[in-house]
Amino acid sequence: MPQHYPFSAVVGSDDMALALTLSTISPAIGGVLVRGEKGTAKSTMVRALASVLPPIDVIAGDRFSTDPRESNPLSPDGPFARDVDVETRPVRLVELPVGATEDRVLGSLHLEKALSDGVTEYEPGLLARAHRGILYVDEVNLLHDHLVDLLLDAAAMGRSTVERDGVSVEHAARFVLVGTMNPEEGELRPQLLDRFGLTVEVAAPRDPATRVEVVRRRLAYETDPDAFAATYAEDEATLTDRIQAAQKLVDQVDLSDWALLKIAEVCAAFEVDGMRADIVTARAAAAHAAWNGRTSVLREDIRAAARLALPHRRRRNPFDAPGIDEDLLDQILGDDEPEPEPEGDNTDDAETQESPTNEFDSPSEQDAAESDVSSASDGESRPERHSQRESQPEQQAEQQAGGTSEVTVAAPQQPYRPRLFTVGGTGAGESGKRSRAITETGRRIGAQRRTGQGGSIHLMETIRAAAPHQHARGRVGSLQFRADDLRLAVKEGHESNLILFCVDASGSMAARKRMEQVKTAILSLLMDAYQRRDKVGLITFRQDGAELALPPTGSIDIAATRLAELPAGGRTPLAEALLKTADVVRLERVRDPRRRPLLVVITDGRATYGDNALARAHQVAKHLGATGLASLVIDCETGKFRMGLASQLADHLMAEYVPLGEISASALTDVVRSGLHETGAA
Repeated sequence: MPQHYPFSAVVGSDDMALALTLSTISPAIGGVLVRGEKGTAKSTMVRALASVLPPIDVIAGDRFSTDPRESNPLSPDGPFARDVDVETRPVRLVELPVGATEDRVLGSLHLEKALSDGVTEYEPGLLARAHRGILYVDEVNLLHDHLVDLLLDAAAMGRSTVERDGVSVEHAARFVLVGTMNPEEGELRPQLLDRFGLTVEVAAPRDPATRVEVVRRRLAYETDPDAFAATYAEDEATLTDRIQAAQKLVDQVDLSDWALLKIAEVCAAFEVDGMRADIVTARAAAAHAAWNGRTSVLREDIRAAARLALPHRRRRNPFDAPGIDEDLLDQILGDDEPEPEPEGDNTDDAETQESPTNEFDSPSEQDAAESDVSSASDGESRPERHSQRESQPEQQAEQQAGGTSEVTVAAPQQPYRPRLFTVGGTGAGESGKRSRAITETGRRIGAQRRTGQGGSIHLMETIRAAAPHQHARGRVGSLQFRADDLRLAVKEGHESNLILFCVDASGSMAARKRMEQVKTAILSLLMDAYQRRDKVGLITFRQDGAELALPPTGSIDIAATRLAELPAGGRTPLAEALLKTADVVRLERVRDPRRRPLLVVITDGRATYGDNALARAHQVAKHLGATGLASLVIDCETGKFRMGLASQLADHLMAEYVPLGEISASALTDVVRSGLHETGAA
């Protein structure tokens, strides 16, 4: 069997290696979230971690990996005798697939034994298997929110409680939770980000020599995995010994009043919410001290811990990337620190130890420089580029709609809370917070036959299905069940959707004030899509064609960036935009058939490109509306004299029509209040 890629052979991921190591030294830190572009060895490093962890002792035959030294183990397989058989085994790395069900994660009633033998027996899930090991979730940002909440709760409490389907079980579930994700595929909600103890941003190295070394090692590994692993066997063993020593030492680390005060000052300066940041930073600082063979926390320990524990907790806008100002961090920490107390032989051993693992004790100069650059960019606002020429008044811009006008770029203003727009009917897509759908969570509305693995048992419907056959089955005593009697609950909740924006960027929209309003409305809708776990796509049209500026993605922040840079000017190819929309929707229905689309057309309804432009646009709109595509037309026309073309477009698309000024929830509330006031006055 080929060896895993050695942990110590990974190049250029020092921060990630340090975060993973600190979490294994002190699992109470709360796990690690690794964010980075594809191809940066995220999964490779996590899978290699288990091989360098010290082995553990477990009670033989226990399904819950109980530590034989525990006086009161929380295991459903207990109680255990005093003299139990003990076995030593490697730490498990349990991978949780993105499509896992709640039953698979928590465990549930053993269906076959319940139906065939009438025995109520608990079948352990992935949390039980991961106890005292590593639970790894690749693409954690694509995991259902309720499952992420469940995992984080179990990791924080150290136990899992199952109360469902006639099963009441509680077992220990202490594990190191590691999640990896590519931000381009969508972000985690800030509430979930905060629940991870540490977070790391990884990127491919920019230094050519480092990239060459990465390729050289990877090719050598693929040529002969066993020989390559043997090359790093000594480094791996040294790393295992160092982790084991740190695990024994971490409980002896002293967090002095000075250290706790410095941690509090740092967390307060970065304006993090709540106290979780202080606690995690303190635990990580203690683990870093133990990792370096010390029993007292120094300035360097707090700095290393803060760099990993605070970036994802600082106050930021939804579309801002996590980051931390390291210059500010150094300024808060200062240069003064208490004199370290004399240490035993451990300090000397740690200082004189020569090991490749020391590479990730602190970031390299190049990593620090890149971090400074990223920190500086995080602090800047989105680019706001203006043309050299002053923007023309709105009336002049509309007069130029038939020709080519000056291209301008307007920046959006502060977003607001928009109205909720949904897809009609009941879908069956991915769990989210927008449209009604049949999902794995929600209220129970019925039952169905079991068609696959997993699902929540509908007990009453199962009994009803079995009851008419009891005489034929020769019932004596308890009910006689068969596999085809099983009924699963059908639940109605909410799904996420594909929000496809089709934005008019022609000359009639180029007036700066109008484009600012349009971009602000789209940004507000993007924020709403972000909170409701939707995918988004962006089509823009101007001059002589339409462009798919952003293919459908879960990364809302990328859509916001493209929006901020969107230019405006030129003719209005409305028909071409609708044809492009039809192509994108057709392709996405093949790629992701369960996710229902919602088209949002943002335009004043004009069409000025080509012969019979408006008639062609209305003809295409009729064809698109006949497909049943859920649509929304946001009318951007302003002024006293209006042509009402956007309303006509909405009729042809069979879409909901909404004026731009009524997008915000507050505007809708004002309209309702005004109507109630007028009714009361009458």
